[in-house]
Amino acid sequence: MSKKFTEYSQLNLSEINKEMLRQWDEQNVFRKSLEIREGHPEFVFYEGPPSANGMPGIHHVIARSIKDIFCRYKTMKGFLVNRKAGWDTHGLPVELGVEKTLGITKEDIGKTISVEEYNNACRTEVMKYTKEWEDLTRKMGYWVDMNDPYITYDNRYIETLWYLLKEIYKKGYLYKGYTIQPYSPAAGTGLSTHELNQPGCYRDVKDTTCTAQFKVIHPLPEWKQFGEVFFLAWTTTPWTLPSNMLLAVGPSIEYVAVQTFNQYTGSPVTVVLAKNLLDSYFPAKNAQLKLEDYQEGDKNIPFRVLEKTWKGTELAGLEYEQLFPWIKVTEKAFKVVCGDFVTTEDGTGIVHIAPTFGADDAKVGKENDVPGLTVVDKDGNTRPMVDLTGKFFRLEDLDGGFVQNNVNVDLYKEFAGRYVKNEYDQALSADEVTLDIDLSVSLKLRNRAFRIEKFVHSYPHCWRTDKPVLYYPLDSWFIRSTACREKMMELNDTINWKPQSTGTGRFGKWLENLQDWNLSRSRYWGTPLPIWRTEDGREEKCIGSVKELCNEMQKALDAGVMSELPWKDFDLKEYRDLEYGKIDLHRPYVDNIVLVSETGKPMHRELDLIDVWFDSGAMPFAQFFYPHITEEEFAKVYPADFIAEGVDQTRGWFFTLHAISTMVKGSVAFKNVISNGLVLDKNGNKMSKRLGNAVDPFEAIEKFGSDPLRWYMVTNAAPWDNLKFDIDGVEEARRKFFGTLYNTYSFFALYANVDDFHNQYPQIALAKRPEIDRWILSLLNSLVKEVDGDYASYEPTKAGRAINDFVNDNLSNWFVRLNRKRFWGGEMTEDKMSAYQTLYQCLVTVAKLMAPIAPFYADRLYLDLVKVTGSERFESVHLADFPAVDESAVDVALEEQMYLAQTASSIVLALRRKVNLKVRQPLTKIMIPVADEKQRRNIEAVQALILSEVNVKELEFVDSANDMLVKRVKPDFKKLGPKYGKIMKQLAACIQEMQRDEINKLEKNGCFAFRIEGQEAVIDLADVEVISEDIPGWLVANEGQLTVALDITVTDELRKEGIARELVNRIQNLRKSKDFDITDRIAVRFSSNPLFDSAVREFSEYIKTQVLADSIEIETLVFEDEIEIDDEKLTIDVRKQ
Repeated sequence: MSKKFTEYSQLNLSEINKEMLRQWDEQNVFRKSLEIREGHPEFVFYEGPPSANGMPGIHHVIARSIKDIFCRYKTMKGFLVNRKAGWDTHGLPVELGVEKTLGITKEDIGKTISVEEYNNACRTEVMKYTKEWEDLTRKMGYWVDMNDPYITYDNRYIETLWYLLKEIYKKGYLYKGYTIQPYSPAAGTGLSTHELNQPGCYRDVKDTTCTAQFKVIHPLPEWKQFGEVFFLAWTTTPWTLPSNMLLAVGPSIEYVAVQTFNQYTGSPVTVVLAKNLLDSYFPAKNAQLKLEDYQEGDKNIPFRVLEKTWKGTELAGLEYEQLFPWIKVTEKAFKVVCGDFVTTEDGTGIVHIAPTFGADDAKVGKENDVPGLTVVDKDGNTRPMVDLTGKFFRLEDLDGGFVQNNVNVDLYKEFAGRYVKNEYDQALSADEVTLDIDLSVSLKLRNRAFRIEKFVHSYPHCWRTDKPVLYYPLDSWFIRSTACREKMMELNDTINWKPQSTGTGRFGKWLENLQDWNLSRSRYWGTPLPIWRTEDGREEKCIGSVKELCNEMQKALDAGVMSELPWKDFDLKEYRDLEYGKIDLHRPYVDNIVLVSETGKPMHRELDLIDVWFDSGAMPFAQFFYPHITEEEFAKVYPADFIAEGVDQTRGWFFTLHAISTMVKGSVAFKNVISNGLVLDKNGNKMSKRLGNAVDPFEAIEKFGSDPLRWYMVTNAAPWDNLKFDIDGVEEARRKFFGTLYNTYSFFALYANVDDFHNQYPQIALAKRPEIDRWILSLLNSLVKEVDGDYASYEPTKAGRAINDFVNDNLSNWFVRLNRKRFWGGEMTEDKMSAYQTLYQCLVTVAKLMAPIAPFYADRLYLDLVKVTGSERFESVHLADFPAVDESAVDVALEEQMYLAQTASSIVLALRRKVNLKVRQPLTKIMIPVADEKQRRNIEAVQALILSEVNVKELEFVDSANDMLVKRVKPDFKKLGPKYGKIMKQLAACIQEMQRDEINKLEKNGCFAFRIEGQEAVIDLADVEVISEDIPGWLVANEGQLTVALDITVTDELRKEGIARELVNRIQNLRKSKDFDITDRIAVRFSSNPLFDSAVREFSEYIKTQVLADSIEIETLVFEDEIEIDDEKLTIDVRKQ
């Protein structure tokens, strides 16, 4: 074992990344991290399965880093943390990718390509980017077992899904219903409400809206005086108007009749709408215009409102003409009905009802015994007017008899085959004329449109195709999740959500308004619904295992309802339990299985697949092929202690995990969860290849290494906040944190190697160490406690920032900088040994603390330290134990004293910069007004350190009420505003006008009370900022309760001392540039300069001591090396002795 610490010429984190990966692979460090914890308590982690049919992005780095952090941390805390990878292999993303690759649509499946061929293509497509995912996972240091992943298309996994569905079925939670559901024509399937509530699904769109005129058949007498009479109804989806069946009014809403003119045709009309919405359609200024003065084409149209008003109940039962008389419907249609859901927030207060295209509409139709407008297709199926591809049925696709008896072909043919949204027609762009426009124009020409305009509103889109959805009547299987809503809410209250607001808000509110889960998907590649039914639907079986399926198939073969098995080389008699390689539970094979009912009837499988979110939500069970695992073993891996995924999973994976576990086990699926925010570009825009603002994670890791990337993403913003990703921030993390830590290690290694220090000496007792050593060790132990607590409470950002501050502000910028001389030449004294031992302990501990976030450099640093000293025998920092706090080493008073020293120094240095006074220029005095005796004692304890740090001769204490100091108070409106909103203006004025004695009371007591408009307003110090004004000859500043005044007068004597310090700096730089050893003695000669000569003479002994010079001479020669001080040039000669 080498007794020398490795010294590096530069910090290359990308190379360290590669080097540590090789080392981890060669030594099987990940596997060993599990083996050494065998028999220990388990920390259960679930990996949310990604889909490998798409490339991983930069957002996956933060998501996987968060998971990795807590798994590494818990391992170091002594837990066994198994991490099983998974692949989400079913569903729309895969199918749509295959369709694009093959150049087909859903309608081609089963025609130009068989279901078997299609599903085989899906099986290949879904693992397309497996290598890239594995590569990123490895390079970014995410330890997860990818050698034995769970795969959702695995027959064993599917069997567990069937088992869970049967459990849900047995509880009465699985049922079939014909209802209006969100439907994606572009994807060709229905969607669940949680899919519709993924982030970004609801988008603002600009659509053509139409306020249609529905002609009243038998108007009330008062309405007949002026032109034709119409009800006005507004819709954002004019394409639904041909399917109108009813108009709904609010029973208690007041309605008025208005005499006016149609703006498009100039025809006189009387229109009926809600009184509260008059102003939306009729500008008040036009009320003064006379009806008889109107000329067709006038921009300002007169109107007259009849005095009488009518409640909605008085309009109920009135009939109107069919708006688009294309298709014959029931005689019960086209009348006004009452509905409590009608409001006057927008529109006209009269709602157009199309029962085939809205859940509320369907409910109204059912309540009034008016079915939706339907057609009969050529296969004899009853359908709404729009087919499953999103277009009005073509005439040739309808039943001939139905067309002959029920369709006005002359009127309908103009619009037959038109897509209701341009997005559904590949031949159309969104900018081209839409069906909505053409329908509205046809109404306009027939005096049936009162107003046509563009309107921006929120409209749902398919989460996978990015195209609009329709609300469509579908035969679907549902999970009755509403039956367990209260239990889900109760269990949710026990989950530790990060952030908590997601649990109570986005997730909690979702549960409060939960709807039944639409499980059905009309697709091909996915988990088949394991329900077989007779043709009349009266008998059904839900299959819960392969063994049960085999038993039922045997019955079917014996009964003769099935002649052969769907799988070749499969023999029911020879089949053994769990022999899954011989079967395939996907379509088309399971579609060919015919079972037999209890009464001997054939039973065919319901052709639906199940929602892919059920696949991933079932992973706590299915990854272990439950129930093929004992309950005792399952209890060790369920529920999860921790999961983490993006915010888009709140109503996706998080919900389905929670729902399935609640329904099946009555338990939570996870105890702690981090809901990651989005990763945006530096301007806050969504990243995409199209916009050119996406960051390639592979390129970023190759350039910077994974550690700066992980560190930046974790410390820049809390995981649940959206991250504005800026690649410059990664470089800053590399430079500021890793660069500082590297330089600190390099300093230690350089001098330790010179002194042959390798921690071989007995540890010096803490009490015998110098105060500054005891301070940094106290702070180190406080850091251990803080970081341990942050990790334990799932706050990685706080942990990372605390480590960062310790390394930069305390270890490097304070401890090492102030103690450099202790490491320089000379014998190994007890003081020097203490400095080495203290710095070594800090570096080893920091390596362990940072290991969960920055695993590569932490391991490199740790091994570089302990391999030389042998102080620890672990092969990796990731096999070591997490540091334990030594409470006896924590000295709160000492930390407070040093904090005051750092703060006072920081204030003085900032004041120096304000007037461009370098630190090397000595000054006479600083003055500190003390708030109390405790503060005075604490500052006195570090007085010498402060004066040395800021290069000032004297520190004087004055009373905080000293007349020299002028203070003013500035209110913090963000803090005070919410408390005193109504009197905030007066309170702010009072605060700004506070007198000296009032400010002194505020600082002494920590609070101050005002009386404003009879109300007491109490302000705390935290609510304001106390600012000290400059005084003649002094600069004044404050931070918190500490105020410092600096005398900025520079005397001649001080100027000379400042020059001497500048000369020391220049000579030290020349030593470095000439590659002198740190112990080399030198001789120095200056060229004579009247500005500097007296300073050199007076301070020659000081200069000699600082630069290890045996002699200093002033000569009238010009030397080779030139230096500059305060814009004056001076030549110098520095030689080794």
